[in-house]
Amino acid sequence: MTFMWPVMLYSLILIPLFIALYLILQRRRKRIAANYQTLSTSSDIAKRDPGLRRHIPPILFMLSLAILGVGLARPQTEVSLPHIEGTVILAFDVSGSMAADDLKPTRMEAAKTAAESFVQHQPSTVRIGVVAFSDSGLSVQTPTDDEDAILMAINRLAPERGTSLASGIVASLAAIDAGAGQPSEIYTNLTPVPTLTPTPVPQGTYAPAVIILLTDGENNENPDPLAAAQIAANRGVRIYTVGIGSAAGTNLHINGFTVHTQLDESMLQQISQISGGTYYNAQSTQDLIKIYNNLNPQLVVTPQVTEVTSIFAGASILLMLIGGMVSLLWFSRLP
Repeated sequence: MTFMWPVMLYSLILIPLFIALYLILQRRRKRIAANYQTLSTSSDIAKRDPGLRRHIPPILFMLSLAILGVGLARPQTEVSLPHIEGTVILAFDVSGSMAADDLKPTRMEAAKTAAESFVQHQPSTVRIGVVAFSDSGLSVQTPTDDEDAILMAINRLAPERGTSLASGIVASLAAIDAGAGQPSEIYTNLTPVPTLTPTPVPQGTYAPAVIILLTDGENNENPDPLAAAQIAANRGVRIYTVGIGSAAGTNLHINGFTVHTQLDESMLQQISQISGGTYYNAQSTQDLIKIYNNLNPQLVVTPQVTEVTSIFAGASILLMLIGGMVSLLWFSRLP
C-alpha cells in the first residue's frame, strides 16, 4: 500500500495522546468514586459499576480515529478492477479475389461492414488498429481508441493483388509495437526471417493484444506464414483467423476475368493453433457478422493502482456510529 499524502500519517501521533488523556480521566474518575464509597453500600456500588464495558465505546472511537488518520493520507493499493485494456489488430486480406460478389455486395464490403459493427461494440479502453495485406503488408491505422479514425481506415480498404498471410501477421505485430510506442523488432517487408526475434514468453502467457486475420484465399507469397505465427506466439499475441469461402474452391468472375480461389483452411487452423487463437469460417455475410459479434479476444484485465480513501473513511464512520450506539444503549450518554 502506498499513500498520496504520507505526511498526514503524522496525525496518528494524536492517538497515543488521546489514550493517555483517557487514562488520566479514568484515574480521576476512580478517585472521585472512592470519595463516595463511604456514602453507598457495596451492593449499590456493584450495581452501578459497568466494569470493562465502560472501555468498549472509547476503544471503538480510538480505532475510528486511527483509521480516519490513515484515510487522510489517501492510501492507494493495487486492485484488479473490471477494466479491460488491450489492442486488437484487424488484418484484412485485400487481394483481388475480395472483390467477388458471392457475399453481397462484395466480400470486401461484407468484411468491412462486419468489422465496423465489431468496432462500434468495443469498450473505449480497447485500442484498435487496421492492417491491409495482399502480396505485402501495410498498417492503415495504428492502434487507437478514436472510433471515427478506425472506421475511416476500414472504409479506405480496397481489393488489390496476391495473398501473403505472413505479411499480414508481420505488419500487425509492427502495428502493435507502434501503438505501444515501442520500436518494432519486426520488419514489414518480405524478408523471410526477421533479423531480431523477441525473447519467447512462457507458454500460455498472453499479451493484451490480439490479431484478427481475415482472408478468402490461400497463401501464394513468401515468407512462411507459420514462421510468422510462431513469432506472434513467442510474443504472446494470439491470432484469430477468419476464412471466407470453402476449401473446395470456386470460380469467381471479377472485371471480366475468371479467377479460381480456394481457401486454405488447414493453414489458417495451424496459424490459430500455434498462437493460441481460434479459426472461424464464414460462408455468408450473416456468418461473417455473427463471427465478429461473437469474437471473444479474451483481453487481459490489468490490475490498477486505485485510491481506497473512501473505504477507510467508511470504516471509520461505521466504528464511530457503533461506539456511539453502544454508549447510548449501555450508559445513556456518549463516551
